Amino acid sequence: MDTIGFVELSSIASGIEIADAMLKTANINLVFAKASCPGKYYILINGQVANVEKAINVGIEMGKGFVVSSLVLPKIHQKVILAINMSGLTNNKVDAIGVMEFYSVTSSLIAADTAVKAAPVNIIDIRLGTGIGGKSFVVICGDTSSVKDAVDAASSVRTEEGMLVNKVIVSKPDKKLLSSLF
Repeated sequence: MDTIGFVELSSIASGIEIADAMLKTANINLVFAKASCPGKYYILINGQVANVEKAINVGIEMGKGFVVSSLVLPKIHQKVILAINMSGLTNNKVDAIGVMEFYSVTSSLIAADTAVKAAPVNIIDIRLGTGIGGKSFVVICGDTSSVKDAVDAASSVRTEEGMLVNKVIVSKPDKKLLSSLF
């Protein structure tokens, strides 16, 4: 199950209907389907590439004017899946953290995958738009050089124009701050 698909819709009612149709269309797993801020609906699936593409195409076709963004990301790094499911990293020694903040969930997913493929870093958190006004962010950690390389690579990937809000690297973060991130 190395591919994820994501559809962001501006209609909750349509989102529920579309999630059902996507599940009935192809052999996929539903990671989540939920209402989010500000009045959007997110559908995240995973499975084999062809099945995910088929389901996402159904979602886009049915969603028409309600589709805000969509994404099929094949060969996604396992660290991204673990972070989405909040089952990744434990509170180990951390030399640096990198935070990338986006206006879109799809940009955040692409950045997380790019970061862990670009440098030996771990993902502390991927927050996908719920409870933060529809924004999303990724927090990574590792040695300072690797975190810088990962943030640079992830923030330079061309996603949707203007979707990167900010990026920061914090060297030797305070233990109290780290505790709040895990």
